[in-house]
Amino acid sequence: MSRTYKATGINLKTQAFGEADRLVTILTREFGLIRAIAPGARKHKSSLGGRSGMFVVNELLIAQGRSLDKITQAQTIKTYPGLGKDLGKLAASQYLAEIVLCQALSEQPQEELYELLNEHLGRLEAIPTTQVKSIFAHLAHAVFHLLANSGLTPQVQVCCLTQSPLIPDFLDPNPQVGFSVSAGGTVSLQALERLRKEGEKGRGGEWERGGQGEDTSVRGWRSEERVRGQGGLLGDKETRRQGDKENNSFSPPISPSPPLPISPSSPGYETIVHRQEIPVLSSRLNATELAMLQQLSQPEIMPIDAANDGWLSVEQILRLYAQYHLGRPIRSAALIDSYFAANYDATV
Repeated sequence: MSRTYKATGINLKTQAFGEADRLVTILTREFGLIRAIAPGARKHKSSLGGRSGMFVVNELLIAQGRSLDKITQAQTIKTYPGLGKDLGKLAASQYLAEIVLCQALSEQPQEELYELLNEHLGRLEAIPTTQVKSIFAHLAHAVFHLLANSGLTPQVQVCCLTQSPLIPDFLDPNPQVGFSVSAGGTVSLQALERLRKEGEKGRGGEWERGGQGEDTSVRGWRSEERVRGQGGLLGDKETRRQGDKENNSFSPPISPSPPLPISPSSPGYETIVHRQEIPVLSSRLNATELAMLQQLSQPEIMPIDAANDGWLSVEQILRLYAQYHLGRPIRSAALIDSYFAANYDATV
């Protein structure tokens, strides 16, 4: 960058700085995430006051500084006034901003992320005031797209254990699949039950020492070091070298051979038992919730039934998944939970 540069960006975070300034974290199309000072923005008649507010999109002229850049000019090109008029929409927007702040890179173009965020903020703003629960549907849609944009798409079309397609059965009112954050997506409950019934002991990568009475279906592999001193086929390399010296003869180097399978009854061996780990379920989904989750990859959201609470469950699933991969809690989610619990008797 030169000493001054132009950028188009949306304000994602603001905080007081000094006596009258404001520190703004901005997602820009051209340079990714930047932090810049809006000088005098907290003064009553400052031209940067409104332009440094949350979710305001500006064309900026920025001067580079030693530690922090400074906004010298700002021209607003878009705002989302509807977000600030509804606490639920505002909380959902802050929720998305938290995710973007974790995903966005600095000093690199972030045009796709910039456009994606603005698209979903516009959809949140356009939700009619009578369709409050639609906020959860649009929030889940946006979170799924943000995760997909960063390469963290949860697997929702097939079972993570068997890779078999998962098709919602709307005639069955009971939960049909589970969602495992650690496994990366949906899990067939039938497949999970089969895995549990196999009676696997321990976890993946467990070390077990072989000996009498071990399951003969478990095979160990003997390495050259384990063969040493036990009269194996190759013998002890050190002993062989000593014999060569005594006989003044030269033996060509022994080429390494593949490890030899041995019986579990052989003494002094170790077996690495690789077991498929049983995934821990975060939640269980019925057919409707599974269908909701599966359609989130589409550009447009499915028709929303305002009386259906399934979107609350779907949002909860994606929240846990996002927090797991981001490595931090989404603080704005608590505001959404308390707001809907208090105002709309929503169970979240």
